[in-house]
Amino acid sequence: MTKIENEIQYNAVMARIEELLPLVSDDTPLDDKNSVELVLLSGLAADYEDVHYPIKKPSLIAVLKLRMFELGLSQCALAQKLGMNQSKISDILSGKSEPTLHQARRMVEELNISPSVVLGVGKNR
Repeated sequence: MTKIENEIQYNAVMARIEELLPLVSDDTPLDDKNSVELVLLSGLAADYEDVHYPIKKPSLIAVLKLRMFELGLSQCALAQKLGMNQSKISDILSGKSEPTLHQARRMVEELNISPSVVLGVGKNR
């Protein structure tokens, strides 16, 4: 099978995908020509995007701020939830310091954050 070589081809594939989407539903048979074409083009587009538009792992700061928003927590409330002082939370959120192993474990347990994000390990994708 071939691959998308450049942005012009990618844009053409994306335009065709947009044309196919209204023609295919969950009830469309898998052997329907529009369904087959959509699956193939979607795979080609996904492969191109993996190379040219990779999604990087979020930073600990971004994830903490998102969790604070989701849970409606202030810095003070977050500090209490994690058993930390507010100045340490402020330093972590500003990037001035990183959590200790004990603090990282609390973040994983209390906020349901992936250990790889808290510890900053793993692939950056």
